[in-house]
Amino acid sequence: MRQAIGVVLGVPFFFCNLFLSPLSHADETSEIQTLKQQVHTLQRTVEQLQQTIETMQQRLGPRTEPPPLPQSPTPPAESALDRAVQELENKPPPQTRQDTDVWSRRVGPTTLRLLDLSLNALVAAGGSTRREAALQTLQGGGHDPRKRGFTLQNVELSLLGAVDPYFTAEAHLIYFIDPLAGESVFELEEAFLTTTALPYGLQVEAGQFFTEFGQINPRHPHAWDWQDQPVINTRLFGPDGMRGPGFRLSWLMPIPWFSELHFGMQNANGETMASFLASEEFYEERALAGRVFRDRDVRHLKDFVYLTRWNHSWDLSDALTSVVGFSGLYGPNATGPNGDTWIYGMDMKWRWRPANNFRGWPFLLWQSEVMRRDFRADRFVDARNPDEIITLPGRTLQDWGFYSQLLYGFHHGWAAGLRYEYAGGSGGSIGGRKNDPLRADRQRVSPLVTWHPSEFSRIRLQYNFDYAHHFAGHRDAHSLWVGLEFLYGDHPAHAY
Repeated sequence: MRQAIGVVLGVPFFFCNLFLSPLSHADETSEIQTLKQQVHTLQRTVEQLQQTIETMQQRLGPRTEPPPLPQSPTPPAESALDRAVQELENKPPPQTRQDTDVWSRRVGPTTLRLLDLSLNALVAAGGSTRREAALQTLQGGGHDPRKRGFTLQNVELSLLGAVDPYFTAEAHLIYFIDPLAGESVFELEEAFLTTTALPYGLQVEAGQFFTEFGQINPRHPHAWDWQDQPVINTRLFGPDGMRGPGFRLSWLMPIPWFSELHFGMQNANGETMASFLASEEFYEERALAGRVFRDRDVRHLKDFVYLTRWNHSWDLSDALTSVVGFSGLYGPNATGPNGDTWIYGMDMKWRWRPANNFRGWPFLLWQSEVMRRDFRADRFVDARNPDEIITLPGRTLQDWGFYSQLLYGFHHGWAAGLRYEYAGGSGGSIGGRKNDPLRADRQRVSPLVTWHPSEFSRIRLQYNFDYAHHFAGHRDAHSLWVGLEFLYGDHPAHAY
């Protein structure tokens, strides 16, 4: 025992002498002689330490265990050494949770914690055979690469924290540069609370958030596999996706597989509610079917947007997972008091990943969505000019579409894929549906190659072949985009 203690205490002296001694440029024989002297010094140090320990033990005297006292759970120490050992044994384990927190502070009976903080940036470069104005109708997503040259698609600051034992809070702030005007745009994309302690598999989300419809709409652009938003998503939910203030209630059903039912309620107005009440400014830029915007006040519960979603997930084998979801939306639109909108959708995701994968590779991912909108436009009469009364009859406009994409991770860090899209509809637009870039028939084929240098960066090369009926003459377009993504920090996890 004494030898072991002596060796442990002597090792630091050895390394101090070894590394702090002056470095010499002598030959190999001198270096060996120096090492021998240091070893000899170490041996003498160990012997001196052993003698010191024996002397201390003689002064302390033999250790005797006192009889246990019934009123004390631990016997009193009779020496300084015993007291030190006892304090070490009774010391509580270190608190490791706060070591991983970005920030924490004690407020009353609870502790506020900022668990995740990250900055994610998307930048694209490329060009198209179509000029800038026409390119805006092809790349309609607000965060799509849509300019010849460079596009700062999205810079997102994300924060996730524990409010108390009952809630977590999440916020996403974004910045981008308008590719045509060159103006900086700041937005609060999401900010909401989520419950953590409700019984019976219930959870409530309240605040400003993306509507839980399908696979693409609830996710931020950096969570997409391709660089741009599917055409049908842009048509039904607008350039920035459908989001707004409200609440969502979800229920994890007690059945053998994962099955979750969602019910949500959100405001119907705003620039991110394209198929519903939207805003006057939005209609000036993207009037649906050329209809006139008519402002509506909130008077009844029917003046809100309502969501229903039911999604399921099964592990078909150790390597195969399947996800299927059904979504529905209902709410008023901006064409008049009798105008309303229904949107239906179905989505699926199928992922293969072998049990012996290396950091997630290889994998095969197949994802598809199909959706439809029934837009019942109210009758409109403009009689401000008696000599030219304008009448727009009420009618139901239908728009539908789908995308299907296949992505294969063939080597660690590398993936290649192909996506096909179609969008069409029925019911006339002012000036004709085939001339309406927001409703004319569209097809797109997009091959993609992705490289992940690490889990914090991604480089994508994507080619788009578009066939759009709203173009006069040649209806095809060719575009090529190179995208760079990088991430700082810990980003809050997204739903699978």
